[in-house]
Amino acid sequence: MLYPLTKRRSEGAIPIAANYRLVDAVVSNCINSNINKIYALTQFNSTSLNSHLSQAYSRIGIGKEGLVEVIAAYQSPENDSWFQGAADAVRRCLWVMEEYPVSEFLILPGHHLYKMDYQKIIEAHRNSKADITIAAFGALRDQDPGFGFLKVNSENQVVEFRLKSESKPINFVSVQAFIFDGYWEDMRSIEAFYQANMESTKKSNIGFNFFDRESPIYTFPRCLPSTLITDAKITDSVIGGGCILNRCKVKGTVLGLRTKIRDGAVIEDSVIMGSDVYQMDIQNGVDRKGIDIPIGIGEDTQIRKAIVDKNARIGKNVLIINKDNVQEGNNEANGFIISGGIVVLLRNAVIPNGSIV
Repeated sequence: MLYPLTKRRSEGAIPIAANYRLVDAVVSNCINSNINKIYALTQFNSTSLNSHLSQAYSRIGIGKEGLVEVIAAYQSPENDSWFQGAADAVRRCLWVMEEYPVSEFLILPGHHLYKMDYQKIIEAHRNSKADITIAAFGALRDQDPGFGFLKVNSENQVVEFRLKSESKPINFVSVQAFIFDGYWEDMRSIEAFYQANMESTKKSNIGFNFFDRESPIYTFPRCLPSTLITDAKITDSVIGGGCILNRCKVKGTVLGLRTKIRDGAVIEDSVIMGSDVYQMDIQNGVDRKGIDIPIGIGEDTQIRKAIVDKNARIGKNVLIINKDNVQEGNNEANGFIISGGIVVLLRNAVIPNGSIV
């Protein structure tokens, strides 16, 4: 579960690697695979995702005949309920496909992080003459036990499927497996999301490559100023656009758009998602919301192994270091939870001066 990052947004809209959102990976896979008619079926907390998709892909890489169109969850005279999950969303939107004389469809998750040339799976599907082709890992991996397991024969035909290792198997006819052995993370947990961001700060090739010239990642083009760095020490980090970094130390960290870090702050091994707006430092009073702590990270604050969601206000001399080494904890009333030992500050959280987390 990616909660609380999904408290006010859908999974695909979660910011990642400073400049992107999770959904950008799958849409970019489509564009890089010369697939330019894309429908996004959105369900829960979809406002920011709908806005991002409609703004980011109105022109980028899809050509005159291409489209990225959002179909939000809806009710109809025939069915007065909302979408009851991903499969139901696809079933209830099949009528859209009737506009095009096609017989093959790719059904893709919008919050997985991976790179794939979809033309290869299409070619394999056609060559096998299968009714359905499923992308699958070639070997067992250390993944969430909720994953399904496929049993295939020597020709990669699926002969058995288990939703979980202990469940009763389901037999299949005319279903093919496309074996994929590249990087693939489905972002089912805070730990997985945190690790994917940390890997983006490293030069090794163990994670997702956001710097691949051959398969670029597209996103919404923003008109932000260059990041301003004043006497700061930054190592092994990814910095998004429009940041203001004063005399601080940043190591092994992802800094998202418009992040502001003030003098003396130390940030290590963390994900700071940044801000939606710029805000001037408060002078002699409070802002319009009655809060005397500005958006950003205050003076002499220390943050280690944390995820800080957007628009957080962190005061001066704050320690966000999980001092008691808690593995799981819920303190939403004070603006944070702990998941897998990672402190997660909620969107718009306010952490008073001198707090210790």
